[in-house]
Amino acid sequence: MSRTVFCSKYQEELDGLDAPPFPGPKGEEIFNNISAKAWQAWMDHQTRLINEKQLNMMDMTARTYLAEQRSKFLSGEEYDEAEGYIPEAE
Repeated sequence: MSRTVFCSKYQEELDGLDAPPFPGPKGEEIFNNISAKAWQAWMDHQTRLINEKQLNMMDMTARTYLAEQRSKFLSGEEYDEAEGYIPEAE
């Protein structure tokens, strides 16, 4: 049985992550307050941002930008969309 968390993004009890996504206090905060569903949604969005904005992950400015966007995305604030992205029709 997987662990559940009250997801701060979706405001409901959902399956949690199996482990913190990265070390340190921010990783622990995400582990304790963000569902696996919300984290996967962020990972998909992050990939779109990196690709569409052609971010260089060796550039500290790009990494700082993604950290800010991650925080906004997971907390439900307004966040940047990837220009030119067209969702696949279901």
